[in-house]
Amino acid sequence: MTDHPRKGTVAAPGSPDFALHTLGWRAFQDLCAAVLREVWAQSVHTFADSNDGGRDGAFYGTWQQPPDPIGVQDVPDGPFVLQCKHTKKADTTLAPSDLDDEFAKVQTLVDRGLCGSYVLLTNARVSGASEAIIRRRLLDAGVAYPLVLDGQWICDTIATLQRLRTFVPRVYGLGDLSQILDERAYTQAQALLGYLREELATFVVTDAYKHAVQAVQDHGFVLLLGEPAVGKSVIAATLAMTALDAWGCLTVNAHDAEGLVRHWNPHEPNQFFWIDDAFGAVRHEQQLTDSWSRHMRHVMTAVRGGAKVVLTSRDYIYRDARPYLKEYAYPLLHEQQVVVDVAQLPLHERRQILYNHIKLGDQPREVRAKMKPHLDAAAATEPFHPEVARRLGQQAFTRHLEPTDHGVTDFMARPTAFLRDVYAELGPDEKAALALTYQAEDQLPVPLSLDPPQTEVITRLGSTPAGVSRALQSLTGTFLHFASAANDGATTGWSFRHPTLQEGFAEFMAADPNLLSIFIAGLNWQTLLTRIDCGTEERGTLLRVPPTLYPAVAKRLRDIEAETRRHWEDRRLWYAFFATRCSNEFLRIYTEHDPQFPKRMTNVWSFLDATHEAKILARLHQAGLHKPDEHQALLTQITELAVDTPDAGWLRRPEWRILLTDTERNQLIEQVRSKLIPKLPRVLDDWRYNYDSRDDPQDYYGQLETELSTYRTAFDTDDQAAEKLDRALTEIQQMIESEYEDRDPEQSDSYAHERQRSTDGSFSHGRSIFDDVDI
Repeated sequence: MTDHPRKGTVAAPGSPDFALHTLGWRAFQDLCAAVLREVWAQSVHTFADSNDGGRDGAFYGTWQQPPDPIGVQDVPDGPFVLQCKHTKKADTTLAPSDLDDEFAKVQTLVDRGLCGSYVLLTNARVSGASEAIIRRRLLDAGVAYPLVLDGQWICDTIATLQRLRTFVPRVYGLGDLSQILDERAYTQAQALLGYLREELATFVVTDAYKHAVQAVQDHGFVLLLGEPAVGKSVIAATLAMTALDAWGCLTVNAHDAEGLVRHWNPHEPNQFFWIDDAFGAVRHEQQLTDSWSRHMRHVMTAVRGGAKVVLTSRDYIYRDARPYLKEYAYPLLHEQQVVVDVAQLPLHERRQILYNHIKLGDQPREVRAKMKPHLDAAAATEPFHPEVARRLGQQAFTRHLEPTDHGVTDFMARPTAFLRDVYAELGPDEKAALALTYQAEDQLPVPLSLDPPQTEVITRLGSTPAGVSRALQSLTGTFLHFASAANDGATTGWSFRHPTLQEGFAEFMAADPNLLSIFIAGLNWQTLLTRIDCGTEERGTLLRVPPTLYPAVAKRLRDIEAETRRHWEDRRLWYAFFATRCSNEFLRIYTEHDPQFPKRMTNVWSFLDATHEAKILARLHQAGLHKPDEHQALLTQITELAVDTPDAGWLRRPEWRILLTDTERNQLIEQVRSKLIPKLPRVLDDWRYNYDSRDDPQDYYGQLETELSTYRTAFDTDDQAAEKLDRALTEIQQMIESEYEDRDPEQSDSYAHERQRSTDGSFSHGRSIFDDVDI
């Protein structure tokens, strides 16, 4: 039998230290399970109940020789016990006397045939003399193969095996990364940790995270969906750190599709792109979705070239965005292979998340002790949001919390109500600092330079520039996040630590009309268009403007319109506001300031799926502001697009069901039947002639295929028209295949697939995970 490697009492110079004493007892046991699963390729059958002060836990199973043994060799097949001993004290040495209770149990396990080999894993140090005594006592108890592995062995194993770090990413925040990453990766890891350090300390490896890792490994792409505050961004940031370590990917935290394409470097294949709130932060922002549709070909080219892409989105926003995405450009989206629902958290994951946030928060020990009996109920609260669990661990959010069963569960279930009270009790300096941060388009830059509207806001709130500067520092970590470096050219500065904190502040600000008018005046036009709401009841809290301020806002937007008309992207932002964030009453007031507005909206272009004008026209129609002559001009233009492009968007989008009567729809169908279908061969020739060999064939011809497929459905009962459309669709497929055959083979998606071995038994928990939350 080959001797196992052993670490002595003193670590070798340069040996890694991952501060394992900062883990909770359950987190350390999970780490030991990961060693079994990822390092020794063992499956765990039973997790024994234990309750002796947060230091014990044992796995029973049947040992099978690992294909690539590390740290252990020639262990006989058969039953084994893995014993975990965790201590919360740093630099502790494990003495044989600490195991007296375990030695007494070993003889019984051996007699029952459950223990041929005994593996002790501890985060403490084990001296050579102590190890010899422990091994001898285990042999005397009948253990055939005793193995003692101390905290330094675990740290060395973590540093050596990346695949272990992938499934225990908390260790990135515990040790010296320079010992496991090269200099270039280390520099970026430090920047990531500026965002992630607290999140990694409380991070729990959930099923959603595992699925996301698998999707990135297999496909190079993942979309993380979920309600606000369920942890999408934390998973994305943790994936970025994992990608840096596992695949050597440098991370770009882009803001949108254009940012991704701009930063993609085909000569640097290992890039990791992380885009938060890809389709809008609070509500669906059509211009962002349109940008993804336009750039999807480039995005997929980057993925095929080795880049990895992670998007996050609130689920309700993605539902609005999905119809506008060109899913044919990336069929995996349609097949749901790369879409991960982050919100599905089983109870044991909720408990671990809540434990981490309470244990590592700043609540005094006596408060944690009072909370402890009620934390199991809090973890079972519906809905459960990790971000709210974080707030429960912070004194700043719980000043009036009653540490009772009702008080704790009510805090988890109704976070918005508590947040309003918290904002109301902040001092003038803190309120002013948050107001300036909200006003900022992206983040409040450093150094702080105040313009007259900003100065008036802080004056109205009873603050001063010096007070605001102090408050920005004190709010960092609880309400605000400070970005000290950015890799995409963004400025350094403050932003809200979580979108729900920003939404809560918007709701708080809207309750003070006197301050609101000054506050709105200080918003630049881009922020004004994306942060305010003029009378809708849509989900997602923006700064709600009362009707008394509609005229002032309408006048300002009229001035903005003339400016944004020059630039396509600016105009889309402006249109999105009128399509989704204002009421009929506001539209009426705005058209009084800009009488030509409805007429300008009739100037629609192909492709109709991507235009905002129709949505605005539908809103104007419902408000009685769409005149008959303007409607007739629109109908003429749509008829031309339906036949000449061809564009069938008027059959797909709900706004056209509002704008077109049944008679008008039938007239359009007849125009398509008589003018488009007879000339389909010429249409295909035109598309073939205009094809650019630099385009992706599926992306280019996919648009035509979508339009004709829509018409094919409309003519399902017309055999003659359906047959001609079927022939055209078949020819489109042949054109796509022909173009691919003529091209050089594209690099296929090929990523190293690391096998994840899962546990094959259930875990029984006789002991509450919250037992040591107040220690």
